[in-house]
Order: sequence, then C-alpha cells, then structure tokens
Amino acid sequence: MFRELKFRRFQFLLIFIFSTSFIISGKTNGGFIENYKDLKIELITDELEIPWGMDFLDNGDIIITEKNGLIFRIDKNDKLIKIEGGPKSTETGQGGLLDVQLHPNFIENRWIYFSYNKKKNNKFTTAVSRFEFDNDNLKNEKLIFEALPYSNKRLHFGSRLEFDKEGYLYITVGDRGSRDINPQDLSRHAGKVHRIYDNGDIPKDNPFYDKKNAIKSIFSYGHRNPQGMILNPFTNEIWTHEHGPRGGDEINIINKGLNYGWPVITYGINYSGTIITNEKKKEGMEQPLHYWVPSIAPSGMVFVEGSLYPSLNGNLLIGSLKFEYLHLCIMKGSEVISEHRLFEDMRVRNVKQRSDGYIFFSVEEPGRIYKILPN
Repeated sequence: MFRELKFRRFQFLLIFIFSTSFIISGKTNGGFIENYKDLKIELITDELEIPWGMDFLDNGDIIITEKNGLIFRIDKNDKLIKIEGGPKSTETGQGGLLDVQLHPNFIENRWIYFSYNKKKNNKFTTAVSRFEFDNDNLKNEKLIFEALPYSNKRLHFGSRLEFDKEGYLYITVGDRGSRDINPQDLSRHAGKVHRIYDNGDIPKDNPFYDKKNAIKSIFSYGHRNPQGMILNPFTNEIWTHEHGPRGGDEINIINKGLNYGWPVITYGINYSGTIITNEKKKEGMEQPLHYWVPSIAPSGMVFVEGSLYPSLNGNLLIGSLKFEYLHLCIMKGSEVISEHRLFEDMRVRNVKQRSDGYIFFSVEEPGRIYKILPN
C-alpha cells in the first residue's frame, strides 16, 4: 500500500494584478515559490472518503473522523479499524461529523471530543460532545456545546477544536451563511471562537461573561468560517485561519474579547464579483496576521516543531482545498516571510503532527492519509 511521491519542481513570479489567476499574499514581499525541499510522502491508507478530523492516541494510532459519520482508528500496521458509537451527526452540505480532539490528560481520563452537525426540527447547528474511549467503543456521551440558534442553512459550521496549555477548550463556529446577522451579534454563537472548560462549563473570566444578553462562551467574534486552529507551541497563543469569500482568507492570533471584523472589513469580495464593503481597516477591529487574495480555501494547520524535519521546523503547514496542495508558510516570529507549495494535486483537508514528531495529512477525493518522511 505504501507509495512515495515527490512534489513537482517549478517556480513562477507573482504578477501584481488582481485576478483569480494570481495570488496576492498579505504582508509578504512575493507570492508562491512552488518548490521547497525534496520531501517525500508515504501513503498510509486510501480506504476513506472525506477524512475531516484527525488526532492521535497515546500509542500513536491515528483517530480519523469521516464527514459521513464514521470514525476509524489506524493502527501501527496501517489497518483501518472502525470505532463504534460517536455523536449522531447529519451529513448535509458542508456539515457532518467534523473535528476530533483528545483531552490533554487522555491517558488518565480517556476523554475524546467531537464537533459535528446536529439536526433538530430540520435545522442544523455546530455541536460538541465528549465521550469516553474504551477499546474502540465510545460511551458516556455528554453534549458540552450547542450553538444557537439552529439554522436551515447548511454551510459555514467552522468546527475546529483545540486545547490550550491551561486546559481550556476552544471551538470555532462559522457565520452559518448569515454574515449580516451572526458575526457581530454577541447574542448568537455563530461567527465566533468560544472558550469553555473540558466539561462544558464556562469560565467566568471570559470577556462577555457578565455582558447583558451576550453568549458567555464567546472568546472572540467577527469570524467568517474558521477551519484551522492550533496552539502555537512556541508562544502558547491560539492561532486560527478562516475562509474569506472570494479572496480574503485570513490567519489570526485569537485574543480575548477582540473583534476580527467580518463582514464590516474584509480583503475579499462577493463570489459574484460585487463589493461587500469598501473598508479593509476600521478602529476597534483586528487586522489579520496574514491574508490571501484570491482565496486558497485553507483547512487544518500545524506548527512544525522538533528535529525530525529540519527544513520545516518552526514553520506553519496549512491545507489548501481550492488549489489542492499542502501550503508551507515560512515564519519569522509572527510574520509570514515566504510561502511554498508542497505535494500538489491533493485536496488537503487536515494536517497534524504526532508526539513522536511525524507529520500526517488527510486528503479528499479520494480519502487518503499520508505521512511526510523526514528529510
């Protein structure tokens, strides 16, 4: 089953013309350099459909969620083993079974978290449930987060999960396709990053905990559809990226109580080509750390750390759904100083690094898992 692939080598100059044929990356001096290092990858499995979430058990086995609701474990022999139980998710539009995240103290409590599309009265929302993992069975479900109100729209669920060093769980929820209602309204869950305890309780020091009519779990707001979130291991900050409309994908550092601007400010336009807003900056609203025009459709992200990949160490990997490759951002502190394409012709949904240092990424159409081999 194993195959090795080398990514193609070729370069091009970025022409500074706004068109869908070229990419203008915010806060860098150029566009993409289409080769980086002579990296290789190894196929782990090609027996999946749309692998959305990924995490690792304490023994190194890979846990995979499929958008269709199935959950698998991939063992050390690359055997695909079905996990029984899990949340009752509904696959429709962009929704389904989405992210998976193990508790930081998983070895002792065996807790595992899933985000998913929850259906009620023919409407849908982003929800998170906690389970106990027991010999490939999930039991003792506890619903710990449910975004309100439910919507009949079937897009922009967000759904990434991440723990910080203090044990808080962060949850992204997209604007659910109602940009003029949800992202700037603190009485609605959608278009926000939320912070809760591991049991679903809400920290009293959350920024809007005491604000009248505000959702107490909100940590930041003004987001469109964040589908990447990672704890920066070098700074302990929560970083996200989110889909813009036509252009305006963003990387952001999430800080308590801040407004990230959508849809009041954006570097993107409507899919039809019409203007959303003439404002790209506004007082009281955060500028992205980095942005892309046109959109790369980012999904999944990881900061690479350790000595296994010297050429990648300290840098950021992100999947590109639109252009179908693994996107490498070379970092200098919190600045993206150059960008590179790795492993093209692959619709990358997620990328993660295991505790032993190995990097894995998932691909759609068809569903596959790859391991990056050390260089």
